[in-house]
Amino acid sequence: MAEPQEERSPSLDDCLKLLKGERDEQRLAGLLLVTKFCPNDDLVSLKKVYEAVGTHFLDRLLRTGSGDGGENRDVYLQLSLTVLAAFCRVPEIASSVEMVSRIPLILEIMSKGPATNILEECYELLYLVSTACEAGVMALINSGGLRVIAPQMSGLPDGSHAMEVAIKILQLLVSKLPSESMNIERFLELSLVVAAVARQFAMLHNALKFEALHLLSAVFCSEYSALLHDPLRSMQDSNWADYMRTGVVSILQNRVAPSEKLHALILAENMMSILGEKWLIGRVKLPSVEDYLPADRCLLLVLESSHVEISVLSNELAYMKYEAPKNSSTVEDNLLKQRYLAIAFSLIEKIIKYISTVGENEGNLSDEAVFLKVIKTLNEIVGVVLEYLKDAKEHGEKRGNDLLASVRVIGSYLAETPDACKEQVQDLLDYMLSVEGEDESCPFLSTCFLLPMLCQITMKAEGCKLLAASTGYVAVVECLIKLIQRDGQSVEDNGSIFLACDTVMNILLKREQIRFSPEMSTFSRLLKALAFWADGTNDPSVVRMAGSICSLIFDFTSEDALLKQPNFNGSSLDSLARLIARSLSSSGQDLPDDADLFEIITAGYSRWANRFPTITKHNL
Repeated sequence: MAEPQEERSPSLDDCLKLLKGERDEQRLAGLLLVTKFCPNDDLVSLKKVYEAVGTHFLDRLLRTGSGDGGENRDVYLQLSLTVLAAFCRVPEIASSVEMVSRIPLILEIMSKGPATNILEECYELLYLVSTACEAGVMALINSGGLRVIAPQMSGLPDGSHAMEVAIKILQLLVSKLPSESMNIERFLELSLVVAAVARQFAMLHNALKFEALHLLSAVFCSEYSALLHDPLRSMQDSNWADYMRTGVVSILQNRVAPSEKLHALILAENMMSILGEKWLIGRVKLPSVEDYLPADRCLLLVLESSHVEISVLSNELAYMKYEAPKNSSTVEDNLLKQRYLAIAFSLIEKIIKYISTVGENEGNLSDEAVFLKVIKTLNEIVGVVLEYLKDAKEHGEKRGNDLLASVRVIGSYLAETPDACKEQVQDLLDYMLSVEGEDESCPFLSTCFLLPMLCQITMKAEGCKLLAASTGYVAVVECLIKLIQRDGQSVEDNGSIFLACDTVMNILLKREQIRFSPEMSTFSRLLKALAFWADGTNDPSVVRMAGSICSLIFDFTSEDALLKQPNFNGSSLDSLARLIARSLSSSGQDLPDDADLFEIITAGYSRWANRFPTITKHNL
């Protein structure tokens, strides 16, 4: 043990003497000896060498190699980068002001397309400096690190050390990129990164595959990820999307840690948000498998994995809420589980949307057995979510984003199959309509999510009876009033308004069959809202819809009775009179779908006109 030390010490001493020499030739010779005799993990020796050579000589050597260094330019550049990268293994050196200040020059060297071995040293140096101190990361960001690295990614050899270090650098950059610094150029650069890393995610079967997964997940979980969707959609090379599908399948069908599967599900959810639900279906070619996997493999794996996550997470959240000792879990842990549950729910909603297109032009699921398997799994998932809601109901919990998300996924499925899980849904319907999100002051979104199902079930007397016998119809009316007050802020709002109108009308039309007696204080507010809705548009379908519902409500009351309701006055009656007048005078604008509505208005007018003199006066 002593002899090797005796042989090594003179070599290091010789290096140090040369490095302290007066002539550049001596220092160059010393650096060359350092590369041969000083191991990269000998931090003590590296620090001595760095102090001996000095920063000024290193800077001159680097600039000579990066500029016009004549015949020996490449040699100088290779030598300077090799020793600088070695020095950066000493955290104290890597975090120094001098080393941070070299980042712009290193990026300039990289932008000139140097040889692979030089590029590797550049990546190594940048990684060590940026991990050593915050100033290093910010210097890399502010000097255009992403602009330089992004276009180079696709040219790096698969699984190479340079690719590995580049991915690690990008993980750092993504975590530190300030949202206010994001612009179109940076989004385009990030899209190049996603495309290049997607290939590594698909092709590799080592630890770097998971580094690629983590980087992609970090990009899609960033606060600016939604703005990255358009650049990714517009990419000319679509192979990246196939690589993403291959990588997701590879993760989900193998035995990996649950956290890695969650990352894969995050990628799947984002890919469907970017390219649509059809991304789930496509051939998958794994490097280790000779033939292509079935086109529906990704769909089935995402569905089954989401099923598992929903079962596990809903069970864990229920335990944390209702059974675990107080202070046994952190708020952060609870929020993280809710976030993952929301991702799994979003995946299920997207799969439901895709399955609803099967049989139409957009759907492509040829195997009937697979289709039946998907439906069976969806039924099981809905059953799990209903149990989660039942547990919350029994514990008196009505408020929470996790509960609201649960109602949303139930509503998505029931919109396609309104009779699914019929008994459970009927038992929980009132409760689901009472669920509030964290930011809501009263239930609203929960009703919106259930409107497609409510509209369908009220086409039959049984469904109308279910809503009329509970507070369900009041929730729908309150929801409709609020939607109108929002003044159709989105296309979804407009669709929801007409769904709510159809639901209310279904109940009113079957009033005698189900022996319906409305709560007039609520319906008087609806009358005012409908008049307001019609006043603000020239759309004849809106006027007819509002007029027909008002006509049906007038069957239950009179002008005198309405004027006794709070916040209902002569001005309210005048608005309703104008609405009815417009409804009756627009027969020349009939659309085929409006004929029934016009008939409802005219038939109603003949029944209640004598009880509403103000309205009658406007129609003389």
